[in-house]
Amino acid sequence: MAIDRGYKSLAAKSESYEICFIPDQDYKKFITMRSPTTPGNFIDKKGGILGKHPGIHYFTIGQRKGIGIAHKEPLYVININAKKNEVIVGNREALAIKRIFVKDINLLSKFEDYNGNLFIKVRSTGRLIKAKANLNNTSAQVNLEELETGISPGQACVFYLGDQLLGGGWIAK
Repeated sequence: MAIDRGYKSLAAKSESYEICFIPDQDYKKFITMRSPTTPGNFIDKKGGILGKHPGIHYFTIGQRKGIGIAHKEPLYVININAKKNEVIVGNREALAIKRIFVKDINLLSKFEDYNGNLFIKVRSTGRLIKAKANLNNTSAQVNLEELETGISPGQACVFYLGDQLLGGGWIAK
């Protein structure tokens, strides 16, 4: 049974999908104007160089369009190594993960109540994903019961038990 905590009016609000302080929604141009970009390499999973990219800020994990590399199968951004200025690409299967680590957790009650089976969401428009979480006061290891693609560090991870919001945190890895 869900407990009404007074958040139902928030659920009815329309969502914003863009960055509000960038008038033309061209975040690539916004970043380029304020910070120099450095071209780097596209790398495959084995470390081989596949081509050059204009700057890592042009890419997000899970991205397929705009990579600009001809390959025998579609390529996706599977990781970004900012220290080496590399964009790692691979096939769709390489993008799928089954475990995430969450930090800076904020729970709505004692964390002991939540260890075990629950659901998570990693995108506001995404589906609920069945998972098992190993939680402590500030972090969690979350094991997904099925593979999921396009999960990136910095995204929110929200915990649910049925339709009850339990809390959430930020994906660290």
